[in-house]
Amino acid sequence: MPQLSEPDISRIIEMAWEDRTPFEAIEFQFGLGEQEVKELMRSELKSSGYKLWRKRVSGRTTKHRKLRPSGVNRFKAPDQK
Repeated sequence: MPQLSEPDISRIIEMAWEDRTPFEAIEFQFGLGEQEVKELMRSELKSSGYKLWRKRVSGRTTKHRKLRPSGVNRFKAPDQK
C-alpha cells in the first residue's frame, strides 16, 4: 500500500462512502485496489462503522464500474458543468 497523507486518507474514505464513486476511481487516483480500500477502511473506521460501510457497498452496482448499467459512464451533479 502506498504512503498516504492524512488528507489523502480522508478523501479515500469520503470517496468510498459515496454511492456513485466506483472503486476504479479510487484506484486511478490513489493507486489502491478494492481490497486495499477495504483494508484501509477497516483500519481507519470503528468496527461498527466498517460493518455499516460494508453492508452499504456490498452488491451496490455503482461501486463497480463493470456492474454499472450501460450508459452510466460517470456521475455528474446537475449543477456541474
